[in-house]
Amino acid sequence: MSIIPMRHARICEKVRSSIDIIEIGTPMIIEYGMSAVRAFRKAFPEKEILADAKTMDAGEYEAEQCFAARGFLNRLMHLGLTAYFVGEPTTPSIGAGDLLVIGSGSGTTASLAVNAKKAKAAGAKLATLTIFPQAEIGSLADVIVTLLGATPKRGAGETDSAASAQPMGNLFEQLSWLTYDSVIMELMGILGETAETMFPRHANLE
Repeated sequence: MSIIPMRHARICEKVRSSIDIIEIGTPMIIEYGMSAVRAFRKAFPEKEILADAKTMDAGEYEAEQCFAARGFLNRLMHLGLTAYFVGEPTTPSIGAGDLLVIGSGSGTTASLAVNAKKAKAAGAKLATLTIFPQAEIGSLADVIVTLLGATPKRGAGETDSAASAQPMGNLFEQLSWLTYDSVIMELMGILGETAETMFPRHANLE
């Protein structure tokens, strides 16, 4: 079980007699945390549950979640601002005066919700891009940017705010790119930066 929503996991019940091991894949653990493992253990007490918590799995799916944020981070650096990506070895602790930006279409990604709570407890501000502003991460945020989109991770009773023929979270990720770029354009004017003043900060070691 990797990238399907938890509400669809009942498919295992239909093939219960043929299952020996139920694997909870990395993407599902990232999205739902250990609650997914506990839910399957409760539903299938007689089965072996394998929690596959690798650093990277289903690479394209997981990488898409990070590309837009990393691109935004890169441009913030080009503007001369201090910016870090959560999880990097050189990222310092967060505290008062800092801003954590989270992109989560569902607004419920378990690992991101944990980070949001930690950041708020440390006195930092929180901004989020999301399809569902009423979800857990949105309820913690100081600034919410609501994007149209569709996600297979929506909660029970929730409906997508836009229809798309694209798979999974593609529409949300594309709108995230455009939103981040729009913020950069606004900041260029506020900070008096141009492409010419930003370019000297571009990496020269590659």
